[in-house]
Amino acid sequence: MTAEMIFVALMIVLMLLGLLFEAARADLIVFFFLVVFLLTGIISTEQALSGFSNEGMLTVLLLFIVAGAIQKHGIIENYIDRLLSDHRGTKRSMIKLLAPISLFSGFLNNTPIVVTLTPILKNWCQQNGIAPSKFLIPLSYVTILGGTITLIGTSTNLVVHGLLIQSGREGFGFFQLSVVGLPIAVAGLIYIFTLGYRLLPDTLGAKEQIRKEVKEFLAEAVIEKGYEHVNGRIVDAVNNSLKGIYIIEIIRNDTRIFPVTPNTIIEEGDHLLFSGTLNTIASVQKQKGITLKTGTDQTLDSLKDDKFELIEAVISHQSGLVGKSVKSAHFRSKYNAGVIAVHRNNERIKGRVGEIMLKPGDTILLLAGNDFMETHMHSIDFYVVTSLSPPEPLNQSSAKGWAGLALLLVMISSVTLGFLSMFEAMLIAVILLMLFKFIDADEMLSYIQFNVILLIASAFGVGAAMMESGLAQFLAENMLMIARPLGVIGLIAILYIMTNIFTELITNTGAAVLMFPIAMEMAAQMDMDYMGLTVTIAIAASASFITPIGYQTNLIVYGPGGYKFTDYIKVGVPLSLMTMVISTLIIYTVWF
Repeated sequence: MTAEMIFVALMIVLMLLGLLFEAARADLIVFFFLVVFLLTGIISTEQALSGFSNEGMLTVLLLFIVAGAIQKHGIIENYIDRLLSDHRGTKRSMIKLLAPISLFSGFLNNTPIVVTLTPILKNWCQQNGIAPSKFLIPLSYVTILGGTITLIGTSTNLVVHGLLIQSGREGFGFFQLSVVGLPIAVAGLIYIFTLGYRLLPDTLGAKEQIRKEVKEFLAEAVIEKGYEHVNGRIVDAVNNSLKGIYIIEIIRNDTRIFPVTPNTIIEEGDHLLFSGTLNTIASVQKQKGITLKTGTDQTLDSLKDDKFELIEAVISHQSGLVGKSVKSAHFRSKYNAGVIAVHRNNERIKGRVGEIMLKPGDTILLLAGNDFMETHMHSIDFYVVTSLSPPEPLNQSSAKGWAGLALLLVMISSVTLGFLSMFEAMLIAVILLMLFKFIDADEMLSYIQFNVILLIASAFGVGAAMMESGLAQFLAENMLMIARPLGVIGLIAILYIMTNIFTELITNTGAAVLMFPIAMEMAAQMDMDYMGLTVTIAIAASASFITPIGYQTNLIVYGPGGYKFTDYIKVGVPLSLMTMVISTLIIYTVWF
């Protein structure tokens, strides 16, 4: 290995460690190392910027807009509501629901599908006495499997497609991946409906567990005349006699003061609604001038009124809240919402809420203004998953929703018949949606997940660094030494396993970009059809079932389903092995 190869390998290892331990947002980590490779001369400015103009990346950007326009009018939610209206057993309902969703995922981005359906499905489960944990992991898995059916089913397929075009080769056809995607989707559905269903836990979601614990952790205190901080600021009281509690709101006569700021004045007769541990509640009870209302009638539901309601949200990988405490993030002032409790790994975190360091996948229960859902429904900080009345935009026009879906199908047909490229078709679709006022400019921007775009674009430059330094060639040669005795089918299996491991530890698009140059070198050295190996990477990078951090949809259902990390391992390992075996055999048969 040359010095340059060692340097690039070291930087990539550091990047992978940063992604694995969530040192910062994934897109910022990859972008940082892109800048390192640029400044050290490993790649040129043109190579560093190549990802930002790549056809695959730009197609992903346009697809976010098209999917958002269709989702906006609520046709998917209405369709699912009709499907679930006739409940005749859990298994039958699961089949009726998940089979069509896997098909939807082949044509729409799977992340908004899961974000939209998680609260609907969770509420339906609760109403019918079914644990949401029996439905939410399957929801994530079927959208992942469905995404492998077409070129636009997942950003991974489009990224590999863009890399092929950038390298001067022919990209994927619209249904080219279906030869692998359809069999693994069907096999995956059968597994989920049979063995997978038995392996799924039967647990409550975070919100229900908090409801069970609420008498212990949610308390109400009355401020009396003798209290030392009467007519003083909240911050002074919290730093002295009210240490360790988190004040949610103040009830003053018939008025509710929320959010409570550090400078809010405490008055005699105020009722402080707060959360804390049993020890901190006992400490408050001992304070002179404070009466603790034991056995309070206040419950989570009683906190809701015309102005405020309960929201359950999941912290995302890309959130600026990751690594910060609720207090240091200034959550209450930033979002006009108070954090009542935090759940992690299906357990309520004990201790003062304001001091909890937030991590990706944490479920937070909020008391928020009734405009929270509409204001933050597209925030990159978290996925709002509590079931609420649909925001006004969803009630606009189902006719427009169906028209948007028809437009997407027309564009897909034009790509399939060879009239347009995928990028051209999506560009025309977005222009028509804007022209006929299906969406406006502000909505269009809100649908684009810029963190995902930055991650994908930056990863292209990292892949270029592997090629330019010779590291990709070095890794390909060493992988071939191991794989040659096993034959072509062994080579496909090793490439699949390596890509899948990267996917589970970092991200699907990052894994695809890192493995693409290695696959191309292996194809060149073995004089093999590159298409078979790139299909292997696309499928393996999408098939993330073993951890909640490898794929966004797994993370979205993590908290609401009340899952533990080990639940993904237990249910996902058999599915992952089955997918690998089927994919390897089909790819070997079709391309080699």
